[in-house]
Amino acid sequence: MKKALDDFTGASSSTLDSTIGSQETINENEQNYHKVITTVTGPIAPEEIGFCHSHEHLFLKKGPAAEIDSSLQIDDFDKTVQELNLFQSVGGTTIVDAQPIGSGRHSQWLMAASQQTGVQIVASTGFHKFMFYPENHWIRTADADTLTELFVNELESGMYTDGEEVWPEEQIAARAGLIKTASDYEGVGGPYYRLFKAASQAAIATGAPIMSHTELGYGALDQIKLFTDIGVTPSQLIICHLDRKMDNVDYMLHVASTGVYLELDTIGRFKYHSDESEIQLILKLIEAGHENQLLLGLDTTRKRLKSYGGNLGLDYLVNTFLPKLEVYGVSKDLIRKFMHENPAKAFSKRIATTK
Repeated sequence: MKKALDDFTGASSSTLDSTIGSQETINENEQNYHKVITTVTGPIAPEEIGFCHSHEHLFLKKGPAAEIDSSLQIDDFDKTVQELNLFQSVGGTTIVDAQPIGSGRHSQWLMAASQQTGVQIVASTGFHKFMFYPENHWIRTADADTLTELFVNELESGMYTDGEEVWPEEQIAARAGLIKTASDYEGVGGPYYRLFKAASQAAIATGAPIMSHTELGYGALDQIKLFTDIGVTPSQLIICHLDRKMDNVDYMLHVASTGVYLELDTIGRFKYHSDESEIQLILKLIEAGHENQLLLGLDTTRKRLKSYGGNLGLDYLVNTFLPKLEVYGVSKDLIRKFMHENPAKAFSKRIATTK
């Protein structure tokens, strides 16, 4: 079993097969940038990312979202540390936490948990769906330029530990490594437009990647058009949750053709579909030549963390899903690409190289 885990989580000693669907858009002008990944304990080189879950939630303070769904409260430091130790025990190295400022993110605990376990954590600034905020929250009224300044500050100086009730004031040294954005069925218009504009401006100013929530995959192309119209490059964009609906396959192929990263996280979520259906989707994306754009995660909530009594655990990809993916004919090299090499590129902050 240990050898099998090493196959998925260890560093590759050979060059990956470059003949299968190379994506030029992802690689365009890469030589013009110096890249670094910002974790809560400091910057790392992209190749240090190791085995990476690309979308999780390690902590969530009690708030409006938990009143709707109690699983959206993950607030026991010791239990999350236990889950991170489980992740590390199967070879896990890095986790991307997708909870942004003012919506229940526990930035101080993210830093402390990373220091205690050694698991590298990439944290998010930005914004979530409005269901995560009270009616009088500042996210609903602050103008785009003010929010841009806040997001840039969190990326370059340090994250705030507060912001759930009033404008954030308490700042720590740990910095965010990416910008989270989100829309619901309303899409990028209306009250969300101002927020997407702010996130875009912050991404352009800092070179940070954007991870964007879609509601069951709806509105992804509208998000991408807005981002790129403002000036964000497709290779800075990570689009989430497109795999919630299996009838999205043709649409996903269209989204993939824009050159963005596709983050698949409906693994082990059987209320949506089986893992076998997820694997068939991945196989179609590989066949269409998009394997350089695929990222995997579990989008954990309280219900899916073993340490909280959940039924999945942060060892699920290694122990269950990735071996099954291999049974269906996906090579170890491709699996390493999804878990190592693609995250190393997707979550890198792109800093222009001066000539």
